[in-house]
Amino acid sequence: MLLIVYDIADNHRRSQLSNFLEGHGRRVQESVFECFVTLEQMPGLFDRAKKLVVEAEDNLRFYWIPSDAVSRVRSIGSPPPEPPPNYYII
Repeated sequence: MLLIVYDIADNHRRSQLSNFLEGHGRRVQESVFECFVTLEQMPGLFDRAKKLVVEAEDNLRFYWIPSDAVSRVRSIGSPPPEPPPNYYII
């Protein structure tokens, strides 16, 4: 699991980043997303997100949480992290 947290100064950039991240994970707080991606996918996601921020003004962090640690996450006020299903029936 990838935990993404950010503090973006500009409303437009913040909206762009949050819209981008909504396509890759679940928002758990205003500026926090849980994304179930592989470790190999993380650099590509980081590179695309990095283009949406201004380094001198914004703060964007990616925290890799190993799969064996996800089951130990405790949560109050929202469901604990849960990976998406392996398949969908349409």
